Amino acid sequence: MWRSRVCRHLAYLGPPTTLSALVLDAPHGLLRQSYAPADMRGGGTVNADGFGAGWYPGPGADAVRYRSAGPIWSDVSFAALAAVTSSTAVLAAVRSATTGMPVTVTAAAPFAEGRWLFSHNGVVRGWPGSVAGLAAALPVVDLLTLDAPTDSALLWALVRHRLWAGDDPADVLAATVTAVEAAAPGSRLNLLLTDGATVWATAHDHALSYRVDADSVLVASEPTDDHPRWTGVPDRHLVVARPGRPPFLTTTGVR
Repeated sequence: MWRSRVCRHLAYLGPPTTLSALVLDAPHGLLRQSYAPADMRGGGTVNADGFGAGWYPGPGADAVRYRSAGPIWSDVSFAALAAVTSSTAVLAAVRSATTGMPVTVTAAAPFAEGRWLFSHNGVVRGWPGSVAGLAAALPVVDLLTLDAPTDSALLWALVRHRLWAGDDPADVLAATVTAVEAAAPGSRLNLLLTDGATVWATAHDHALSYRVDADSVLVASEPTDDHPRWTGVPDRHLVVARPGRPPFLTTTGVR
């Protein structure tokens, strides 16, 4: 039986903080979510098929990242790096691979290009045939240079193509979700994107929450602590979040 899996991800913007504080040390950070998620809709309890973290080493710098094909709890090199690496913007994810998809470093989020960092939490139904038409509309070079032969990597290629064209990131995510849902009904399409200054995210048949404070913002599959300011994103909505500003929510256009 073809089983779908779903991952966990988060994005942070705010004062400099270590990767460890966000990903490993938080009471319900990605480390704990990797083996004890609180809201894994659609099944699955362990996210052991890779992980990654992307961050910005300085003002105006492009994103850098660390990715692994193994479980986050077993990577002592990442733990050492995370303890001494600080950034004002981070996107991180843990992966549970859909049955039949490869478990490789390049299949793990975040996907990156310049200042962009991207993650997908969910599954595209009927992969790959269901979205062959969407893939065919991309330049051949984009298909030949996919990070991995996975639904998440294709979603990144679709998003990246429209970002390169200069489209608004919120419109890009909403249009991508709309197109993929039309081609592959029942897909789970939580998309997460940042350029280091803003976070854009969709909630589509899966859990998503945000926390906005005076100087920081966190958007995550699940709250990473018991802070009272966590707010759930309604299903089939998109959130745009920046530190110190009320988040902007709108529907993705999918019913």
